[in-house]
Order: sequence, then C-alpha cells, then structure tokens
Amino acid sequence: MYTLPFSQLSKYSNHLAGGKGASLGEMLNSGILVPDGFVVLSTTFDNFLHATDLTQEIEAILKNVDHQVVSSVDKASEKIQALITHAEMPVEIANEIQTEFKKLDSQFVAVRSSATAEDGAENAWAGQLDSFLNTTDQDLLEKVQHCWASLFTPRAIFYRFEKGLNNTKISVAVVVQKMVDSEKSGIAFSVHPVTEDPNQLIIEAGFGLGEAIVSGQITPDSYVVEKKEKKIIDINISNQDRAIYRKEKGGNKWLDIPDKADTQVLTEKEILELSDIILRIENHYGFPCDIEWAFESNKFYIVQSRPITTLNKNDDVNKIEIKKGIENNSVEYLNEKIDQEKDDFWVPTCPN
Repeated sequence: MYTLPFSQLSKYSNHLAGGKGASLGEMLNSGILVPDGFVVLSTTFDNFLHATDLTQEIEAILKNVDHQVVSSVDKASEKIQALITHAEMPVEIANEIQTEFKKLDSQFVAVRSSATAEDGAENAWAGQLDSFLNTTDQDLLEKVQHCWASLFTPRAIFYRFEKGLNNTKISVAVVVQKMVDSEKSGIAFSVHPVTEDPNQLIIEAGFGLGEAIVSGQITPDSYVVEKKEKKIIDINISNQDRAIYRKEKGGNKWLDIPDKADTQVLTEKEILELSDIILRIENHYGFPCDIEWAFESNKFYIVQSRPITTLNKNDDVNKIEIKKGIENNSVEYLNEKIDQEKDDFWVPTCPN
C-alpha cells in the first residue's frame, strides 16, 4: 500500500500522511467541504529511498554538512535533490499513484509536500517544502519526486539543523488533491494573530489562486469578525490589479484585472458564511487554526488547516483555549495542553 484516500485518514495519521494529509482527512470526515484527494504515504518515500539505494548515501552527505556555512548546505542540497529527482520511481509505486489519480476524475490536481514532523510550536515546516498547483497526469510523478526532494532544499536542511532535528527521522508524504479553480481565495485565522483577541477572527481575500497571497506578492482585502456576535467589525479593501489564474494546459499565470482592482473581494454574506466554517474548524479541533480557503461556483472549500503557532502561550488566549477544552469535555485537548506546559512543545493534530 503506497497511497491512502483522504476518507481513510484522520488527525491520527500524521506519521503516514504528514501534517497536511492528516488534517485534510480529519476535516473531510468531519463534514468540512474539502476537495477530494489521496496521499502518497511517507512510508512510500522510505520505500523509494530503499529501492533506489539512496538512504545511506543521503545520510552520509548530511553528516558532512556544516550548517553554519552556506556553501556547505547548498552543495549538500544540490547533491541530495539530484539523487532523488533523477532516480527512477519503482513501477509498483508509479502505477498505484497513477491509478489513484484516475479515480479523482480531475484534469488538474495540487501536489503538496506534507512532512511527518509538521507544525509544532517550534517546528513550523509551513513554507519549507514544495507545492505544485494545476498539475496534470503528464507531470504528476515528476512533481511527486520534486516534493520528496524538497525535504532537502537548502532552507529545509538549515532549518533541520537549527531546530536540532538533524538526528530525528523526518519523512515526507505527498498530498494529491483535486484543484479548485479559484475565483477568490485566501487565508484566515480563527484568532486574530496580531491582537490575539479570542473573540476576533480575521479573513484575508484575493482574486484568483491563493498563491498570490501566500507568496506575499499582493496585498489582500482583510475582514475582522467578532465571533460571539457574528458581526463584521472591520473591512479593509486593497487595490488588487492582478491575480494568478490557471493556464489552459496546466500551470499558472499572472493576469491583469483592472476592472476588479478596487472591488471588495468577498461580499458581507460571503464573509459571514466563511466565518461559520472557520468557527466549525476551530471548535472541532479545540484550538486556534490557520486556514487556507478557496471559492469556486458559490462554494467555499478548505484546502489546508494547521494550528496558529505564533500566539503567546502564556497569555489570556491560552487560558481561554483551556477553558474551551474543559467546556467541550475534550480530554485529548487538555492532555495536549498539559504536555505543552511540561515540554514547551506542542505536537499538533491540526497541522500544516
């Protein structure tokens, strides 16, 4: 077994599906609208390394890295990534990935790396590994291997050493998910990350694909909503005169959108509808979440969710989180928070 569909994954699948994969399975099975997909398991990557005799070679290269020297990290990264991307994927792995892709009945998919040592408070892998949007069957296997290789980008290698993870086993799963051809997209935080007010959530929205916002290349609209009152208390409209859209045959392109430049991206009705979804996710997990969303054909889809790792652990937000756990009778949640206080490290169940 080299793959598993989202329907067979949950928040307990982190070791097999990585953070993203486990979170997507958990949300799908809890009734959140998530584009369907499957995960190429972390054990599949391990099998690939074993079958291609790369495990010991990679370990030997990493042992010689001086992470304080940029050239040393760069050289190691170049060698390891070349080994992974140029190796031939075993036929049985390739066949299963292609079979699962056909079951999705989707011309385009997103292919995303999903590390098995995902977003703890001190181990935020978000942004460290590669993702590829609007991938087709023609380049699917190539993109999977590039996701595997991204576990060893210069940034990821440096991060591994800086966080003391160089002797920790880290593997990577790959999420293959139906691509939403977003008319609008963005990110959201179920607790305002700046004010840290637990009664405020914030939504950021842009036109087209969310990559434009995530990459920081446009300034999105932002909307602040009070949770208890379900009331919009702040709307900031940003000038957005360009956006990223899908190319006809796959891949992405920037397009100028002067007719939409000063238009509010989400209507007030849509803001409140998305707010309800955000609250459902936060209530399901029992802690503040960082969420990536997309909007197509009058439907909101959630394409990623993970814990917010930037909140002050010792402030009133944390006390309110614990109170929420008590009110929800969430023993698992409370145990996680106690472990956090003991170890100053939170292994999450709502990962990147």
